[in-house]
Amino acid sequence: MTDVASQGAAQGDDRRVLTNRQGHPVFDNQNQRTVGARGPATLENYQFLEKISHFDRERIPERVVHARGAVAYGYFEATGKWGDEPIENYTRAKIFAEAGKRTDLAIRFSTVIGGRDSSEAARDPRGFAIKFYTEDGNWDLVGNNLGVFFIRDAIKFPDVIHALKPDPVTFRQEPARIFDFMSQTPEAMHMLVNLFSPRGIPANYRTQQGFGVNTYKWVNAEGVTHLVKYHWIPKAGVKSLTEADAAAIQAQDLGHASKDLYEHIEAGDYPEWELRVQIMSDDEHPELNFDPLDDTKVWPENEFPPKPVGKMVLNRNVSNHFLENEQISFGTGVLVDGLDFSDDKMLVGRTFSYSDTQRYRVGPNYLQLPVNQAKNAHVATNQQGGPMAYGIDDVGENPHVNYEPSITGGLREAQYPTHDEQGPEIRGRLTRKRIPRTNDYEQAGQRYQLMEQWEKDDLVTNLVANIGQATREVQERMVWHFYMCDDELGERVGQGLGISADDVRGLPPLQSQTLSDEELQRAANLGKNGPRDVEGLQMTHCVPDEREVHAAA
Repeated sequence: MTDVASQGAAQGDDRRVLTNRQGHPVFDNQNQRTVGARGPATLENYQFLEKISHFDRERIPERVVHARGAVAYGYFEATGKWGDEPIENYTRAKIFAEAGKRTDLAIRFSTVIGGRDSSEAARDPRGFAIKFYTEDGNWDLVGNNLGVFFIRDAIKFPDVIHALKPDPVTFRQEPARIFDFMSQTPEAMHMLVNLFSPRGIPANYRTQQGFGVNTYKWVNAEGVTHLVKYHWIPKAGVKSLTEADAAAIQAQDLGHASKDLYEHIEAGDYPEWELRVQIMSDDEHPELNFDPLDDTKVWPENEFPPKPVGKMVLNRNVSNHFLENEQISFGTGVLVDGLDFSDDKMLVGRTFSYSDTQRYRVGPNYLQLPVNQAKNAHVATNQQGGPMAYGIDDVGENPHVNYEPSITGGLREAQYPTHDEQGPEIRGRLTRKRIPRTNDYEQAGQRYQLMEQWEKDDLVTNLVANIGQATREVQERMVWHFYMCDDELGERVGQGLGISADDVRGLPPLQSQTLSDEELQRAANLGKNGPRDVEGLQMTHCVPDEREVHAAA
């Protein structure tokens, strides 16, 4: 990610200074304020909170992102183990505790950028958001079909979505705008290699993977914590579309994926996914060349194997689209006992933004709606009033007491399951900095080399077609980035754009970049580094990908 705090303008840059709406100059629009470079975010992040709060309210009443979606119901069935080990070694969450234990759930699949009536065959990440109705309250696992994201700090979320959304003047999605932003955001390379491959257009919702994307924590009964990542593997296998296949579908139907999901469930052919979890000890892992809290990275599966903990089965469709699809509301902060947050900077920002968005879009009492209620847990709060309130939560035996503490009735605090302190000790000064280990290119290049040939070919075709609409300066910078990822990828995209390694070898790193010694050497030898070595490497998205053919040969 960029790290330009207090650097000032480059020589010759006479653009106007970015401010907030109070007129305050924004000295760092790239990093939230945290305790140390990789520590937890602080609540007084005024610039971030103002920026994300305004972004959350940019659309009425349609979702700003994930507007088009399909909801289904089903259950999660636990194995009681992580692989072959008792799961209580790692988490005390009741949802995972017993073999055969079933938990009700709702899932919403969605596209991210398009509007509510947009095509489901668009090149776009797919939302993969699940609401588990557990006896300890709701747990929302809000992820995507791709295992990484464009950015690693939530302060950039409005910017990346604005770049991907239609131009505010022409109201067309413009590749020139998208790659203008991406060319200045090297951490996005891993996501771009995934998104512009066939996996950026799943054939349908049933045959796509799902990922938590962010790093979370599990907490066991002794308060011991581990970092975890979630993977959903479809029983039906993974199927994807080329750009031509998607165009053929879109010419006939804008909602093919919702139709497919609905019809399979109605026919009793219930979609199923296995949930696999990667586990890592809860520390900084200096032995790795990436930060395990970085959502632009995956954890190599040969080092951190994902092991099964249960399965999800979808067996019921909605009875009313508006009540159960438009009004269902998710949030990454919705966790139950035994599950916890990591200091992933994207996760911290999402946790504020999602719930804030729901209060604006659906209303402050959105959790009283049936689809959002904690229907398998008892709810007792002192939250009252607000627009569209249609009930009062349990306030205890004395209706006059809607506060806590009290000696005349009301509600009391619960007993915490274990001691309140957990996780590693964090030390650091308040700062706005990127994480130290960025390593923005290696996994993108490895991912390319692990693709099947038809995926590589489609990726290159799509990148050339879209980057070719940007300015020459942006094209050259993107070719430079792709050479930094992998020589073959850079060469093939460059050939399509008429740009060679010699044309871009002299480009300096971005002002915002601090390259490692290895990356500096790679830049000096641009185009002469050879392919990335992926022997023995297992990465997310390496399950076989079948092309679902719709286009004429």
